[in-house]
Amino acid sequence: MLNPKKGRLLIAEPSILNDDSFKRTTVLLTEHSENSTVGFILNRPLQYVLEDLIPDVECDFTVYQGGPVEQDNLYFIHRVPHLLDDSIEVANGIYWGGNFDALKNLLNSHLIEPTDIRFFLGYSGWGANQLKDELNTNSWFISENDFQNIFSENEESIWKNKLLQKGGKYKIWANAPADINMN
Repeated sequence: MLNPKKGRLLIAEPSILNDDSFKRTTVLLTEHSENSTVGFILNRPLQYVLEDLIPDVECDFTVYQGGPVEQDNLYFIHRVPHLLDDSIEVANGIYWGGNFDALKNLLNSHLIEPTDIRFFLGYSGWGANQLKDELNTNSWFISENDFQNIFSENEESIWKNKLLQKGGKYKIWANAPADINMN
């Protein structure tokens, strides 16, 4: 069993049916220590595009729900650190944040593709031992991020593909409808 580590994926167990925040989610862990864990939900697109939230940016990139914490703040992860000063490496060519003014210029100049970046309202966070407790109660399993480019993955299939990869009983859940009462 893998331990939490920045750059790894936190996959919601199919048995989490009543947790509207995390049911059927895949979270990229961007920070992990004894005291806290931070990540962003990769597969919860919102009905917003970036220019809906930042009027001086001409960009129709989808904005995602990053998690239940600080949902009035915008965050971003990307793979273009050479274009954005002050980016923090998460792992394997994925970076968090950077100079936002430079980012706005790059977006308005159409120099960044949607497969280079993902925007989030809010983030997912756990205090000391909170994630460990959730892992011990089988709310999550951890997976390596073995996607070639996580930003080009279809958000509807990220969770399903990780269940199929895990195999066994997870294969059945991978194809179950989001509302199991519809089965």
